[in-house]
Amino acid sequence: MTRRAIDLEKLRVALRRLSRGNLLVMAERATELVPRDKLRALVGEFVRLDELAETKSGVAPVLDAVRKFHQASLRGEYYESFAVTPKTFTQQSEGTEEFIAEFGRLVGTCVRASEKTPGPPLREAFELLFGLLRHIDEGHDDVVFFADEGGSWQVGVDWRAALPAYFRCLAHSASPEDFARAVGRAIKDFADHERPRHLTAARRVASAEQKAALRALPGAGR
Repeated sequence: MTRRAIDLEKLRVALRRLSRGNLLVMAERATELVPRDKLRALVGEFVRLDELAETKSGVAPVLDAVRKFHQASLRGEYYESFAVTPKTFTQQSEGTEEFIAEFGRLVGTCVRASEKTPGPPLREAFELLFGLLRHIDEGHDDVVFFADEGGSWQVGVDWRAALPAYFRCLAHSASPEDFARAVGRAIKDFADHERPRHLTAARRVASAEQKAALRALPGAGR
């Protein structure tokens, strides 16, 4: 089936109806997708790009960015509450929206990087991000504010993309026992409803020894 051309006017109308949180996620994606030489045309009217020159870091750039985000999150820099009423309990604060947008951007960056450099630094980046989600799910009310039914599920991670990428990184640096243990924990914590699918993804990237260790996991099958 041939894809129909998108009516840009209808798209503009649809964009105006989106929440601030969804627009933030879109803006984060745009900064990754738009060529560097087009950024000034996109955001130059609103952001002083000349003040945002890149600085070199002594660690892998992705890991460096994740570490900074992890530290800022635990310091409560994204935590912003508001009075919860029957009219506001479905809303999100600006801080929560910013956390979700940045989290999604960093996960996407890690997923793309895993296709080229699935080594220990990227494994650490994934595990720092997963650690924030586990912190939230443990009931700690200090990273983000959810007005109702708070949990990592509200962050909206695409686990079908994130977990296979994480497993690639694990397979490059983990012992068979550590590989199986980390795979099992990640699936249980974040995507147990699709356990067979994710175990299959783990087996695709595992060594023979890692596959043998996976078979010992509950529900692993062959």
